[in-house]
This record gives sequence, C-alpha cells and structure tokens, in this order.
Amino acid sequence: MMVRITAGQFHAADGVEDWRCLYHVVSAYFRTGSLAEGIAFVDEIGRLAGGAEQQYVNVDLRHAGVTVSLSSRDVTLARRISAAARDLGIPADPTAVQLVNVTLDALVGADVLPFWRALLGYRQIDDDYLADPARRGPGFGVQPMDAPRPQRNRMHLDVAVPHDQAEVRIAAALAAGGRLVSDAHAPKWWVLADAEGNEACVATWLGR
Repeated sequence: MMVRITAGQFHAADGVEDWRCLYHVVSAYFRTGSLAEGIAFVDEIGRLAGGAEQQYVNVDLRHAGVTVSLSSRDVTLARRISAAARDLGIPADPTAVQLVNVTLDALVGADVLPFWRALLGYRQIDDDYLADPARRGPGFGVQPMDAPRPQRNRMHLDVAVPHDQAEVRIAAALAAGGRLVSDAHAPKWWVLADAEGNEACVATWLGR
C-alpha cells in the first residue's frame, strides 16, 4: 500500500529535482528532440509504471516534449522516470510545468455544478470539483461567495505553477499590463488582474 506524503515531503526527497507538485499531482516536463524519441521514452515509462501503478500515471506526448503527471506523490516512480530520461539523454525542464483550473464563484455551488458537469461532459470528483474524464481539459471548481459581485468577473483561472517559478510568472504578467490585486495568501496564491479588472490566481503548493 502506497504511503501518502505531503508536497513538502515529496520535494525534500532526493532524486526528484525534475518534478514539481501542483495541487494534487506531481508533474515533470522532458524536452525531446523528436517524436520518435518521445515515443521511446513513453514506452519506457509504460514499462516502469507496471501493474496497479499505471492508474496514477498520465502522459502527454508532443513533438517537442513529454509531460508526465503522477496523481500520487510516488517518489520511487518519479526517480525511475527521471533516471530513464537521463539514460536516453532527455533533459527535464521544470519551468514548463503548470496546471490550469477554471473556478466559478457561486452563491450555492450545488445549484450550478450539475449544469457545468452536463455542459462540459465532465465527471464529479468532489462536492465542488469536476474533472475531464479524458484528462485533457482543465479542472473546473466552484468556490462559495456570500453575495453577488456585479463589479467583478465570477469566473477566473487558477494557474498552478512550480513554487520556484511563481515570482517569474507574476512578474511577467505584471509587465504585460496586469496588476497585483492581493498577496494576502501568498505563497499559497496571488490574485492578479488584467487592465480591465478580470482576475486570475497564480498558485503554488506552498502553505497547503
């Protein structure tokens, strides 16, 4: 039986420098020189993630690289995948890792979530969260509000980034015309807004 560990415990382990915790998953991005190289790497991941472990592994193969996400903080498997990448001469790029969620403010989440579940074709994971069964689209969550907010958008993006990339990402957004709305919950999350006040959050695993 796999022992559940915290994001902090995962990052404190040796041999997982390629990986970053993003909400409930750990992800790594490996830059490949060709699609054929990526396929060879994915084949090796399939060999390493044998048996029951396969249910925890998501692989996104593109011509420029491979994103690997583990839905459990499995230090041993993360180490094995990184070692396989090194053996194949495939470098990791932690700066390319992120996870995007769409979050809707609602007075009564239970009243609106069925609509979004049906519209998106998603499955319900929790009382306030939906996920793409094909694991391609962003997650969709509902967070409570105590009163309507007509002067603010009620849907925003939550962009989870590696903890060591948050300041870089925020600085880039501010330089592109954004503004910082709140850092009251940093480093858990920062609230930013574009030039017209549409908000988004940059989030990390720190403080969770």
